[in-house]
Amino acid sequence: MSTHSELDIQGDKVKVSNLEKVFYPKTGFTKGDMIDYYIRISSSLLPHLQKRPITLKRYPDGATGFFFYEKQCPSPRPKNVKTTDVRRSDGTIIHYAMINDLVSLVWAANLANLELHTFLHTAPALTRPTALAFDLDPGPPADAVLCCHVALRLKAIFDAAGLQCFPKTSGSKGIQVYVPLNTALTYDKTKLFAHAMAELLEKQSPDVIVSRMQKNLRKGKVFVDWSQNDEHKTTVNVYSLRAKEDPMVSTPLKWEEVRAVVKKKDSRIIVFETEDVLKRVKKMGDLFAPVLTLKQKLPPSPREYEVSS
Repeated sequence: MSTHSELDIQGDKVKVSNLEKVFYPKTGFTKGDMIDYYIRISSSLLPHLQKRPITLKRYPDGATGFFFYEKQCPSPRPKNVKTTDVRRSDGTIIHYAMINDLVSLVWAANLANLELHTFLHTAPALTRPTALAFDLDPGPPADAVLCCHVALRLKAIFDAAGLQCFPKTSGSKGIQVYVPLNTALTYDKTKLFAHAMAELLEKQSPDVIVSRMQKNLRKGKVFVDWSQNDEHKTTVNVYSLRAKEDPMVSTPLKWEEVRAVVKKKDSRIIVFETEDVLKRVKKMGDLFAPVLTLKQKLPPSPREYEVSS
């Protein structure tokens, strides 16, 4: 790609600029490389963005520079970029962008929207999450190995409840576990359930798990962040790049890989950059695809499926 150009995206012209600007200084990964990755991963990524309001997280100077969040969809924008209205508590309206197609994805990437942070709901059902999400965040010196251990504890409880769940890396230091629902549930119910699950895990393993929000409690433990299950919260989307030293990606995992990390005590097993992810998708397909379609009922409480340590 040249520094300034116009891409032909499925018959539509999308302007792109500063393509040679280095976004990851350690590796020389450029803005053009970022846009190229999002184009190449788009067939797997776009279904997970479809109809989801998105908060843009823009890094105009690349991954190591400053960033800012942008809720209001910027203008001008291509006609393909659809928006959905969200009323704030003060009565004002935010027009959130939705990335429903490749034109919209390239447009967002050209705005240096390095990371993709989406809600758990789709428009227009803004109070109905399509999944339950747990963000397992390690407090140093805890690491992703301990997160994988906790993820397997989560899986054991959901297995006992007859529910499938799916792991992915955060693309940073943690692990995230999604439970597909795709039924008419509200955040009131999912957040209550997620909180109860986090408390149950803490009760079972208080030496390694914490459910409370205070950061001073997290040292050497994994914080099971249940608060993501909220209509006002966004979570990094699967296949999104992360603003780290290297072009890391939030990557779907197989449970066998999570077990391998615990067994070998080596988190490097699940560290993936853009080319790794593209190869995985070519070989395995989209491991996160069931999250979009699998319909599951949420039990009244996780406590009835408590399993021994």
